[in-house]
Amino acid sequence: MLNILWLAFFILGSLSAGIQWLWFGDAAVLSRMVNSLFEMAKVSVDIMLVLFGTLTLWLGLLRIAERAGAVATLSRWLSPLFARLMPGVPRGHPALGLITLNYAANGLGLDNAATPVGLRAMRELQSLNPDPQTATNAQILFLVLNTSSLTLLPVTIFMYRLQQGAADPAMVFLPILLATSASTLAGFLAVAWMQRLRLHDPVVLLWTGAAALFISGLIAMAMTLSAATLSHLSTVSGNFALLACIVLFLILGAIRKVPVYEAFVEGAKEGFSISKELLPYLVAMLCAIGFLRASGALDFLLDAIRYVFEWFQTDTKFVDALPVALVKPFSGSAARGLMIETMQHHGVDSFAALLAATLQGSTETTFYVLAVYFGSVGIIRARHAVGCALVADFAGITAAILVCYLFFPNVL
Repeated sequence: MLNILWLAFFILGSLSAGIQWLWFGDAAVLSRMVNSLFEMAKVSVDIMLVLFGTLTLWLGLLRIAERAGAVATLSRWLSPLFARLMPGVPRGHPALGLITLNYAANGLGLDNAATPVGLRAMRELQSLNPDPQTATNAQILFLVLNTSSLTLLPVTIFMYRLQQGAADPAMVFLPILLATSASTLAGFLAVAWMQRLRLHDPVVLLWTGAAALFISGLIAMAMTLSAATLSHLSTVSGNFALLACIVLFLILGAIRKVPVYEAFVEGAKEGFSISKELLPYLVAMLCAIGFLRASGALDFLLDAIRYVFEWFQTDTKFVDALPVALVKPFSGSAARGLMIETMQHHGVDSFAALLAATLQGSTETTFYVLAVYFGSVGIIRARHAVGCALVADFAGITAAILVCYLFFPNVL
């Protein structure tokens, strides 16, 4: 899928450039495309310098939490819930702890850190699969909730906004929380309907009810506040949650007599190892996206979408961020590149850039995750996994647009 997508960027860009040059007489498009390749290559290296430190820091902190027993404790707390949502997985099975750790990493916005743990969890679930080529209900639920990507602390998005010069990197904290919650809830309900899960079970009702009340409370509170207050609250709550999480990990480590420095270094080494593998992918995608943007192809597509909404007399400033939503189901790196490119093209605190960041945090890379997770264990029949994941994607994208209009109504 990534091979096709990456090649399509260059083919569409070349066709668009040909039209611009031969039809409209814009010979300068060729120099713009060449310059964009070198500019995006430089941007990729600049981003990696920040990404090295960010992933190294957070994987080090997560290793402290793991050795302090926080992950095992969370697994025990969630066992009653998993027993009802994944009845085919025995209580205390290793998959439950790995699933919990995967969701924790996703919740912190560390998608690259979550993937290795998620693959291990999928292999553990595969050990319970009576038909190795067909996805089980537990595997489908795990995958859909993974692709919906409930993000409580979108650390990497904060980092990208900081790297691009945002005055308040955590401004998008609450918009992302609301959008990703809508995505996760929609995906969960879609799977529950397909698998006939007993949502009326008291334990399931307790957890889902608490989550729904929390999200509803946030929305109700947001409706009573001004846009300026909402932006300030999002920034403050994001920074507070970030610092509270760090302090909690360290305190737990100290109480459990974990050698926190050694544990941090151990996890940080893994973060460094993951980071250094990302540069080739980042360069490849950013250069392809810059090539496509410079060719005018994205402008053609966005103008067509904008024309449709203008015909319906609807506000169209959200259209500039739609490339992130269109690409995200196929490639996280491509969507990340489009988000960064949108920040650079429109300004990091523009409406388009804020919406692009919210879209980036609202869902995961559906087809990429499906191919990697199911492919790693040899599953070729995904059953209802794709349909449920796309329901989650649509809900997340729609919610992201609506929430950004709510939070940033006066931003251009």
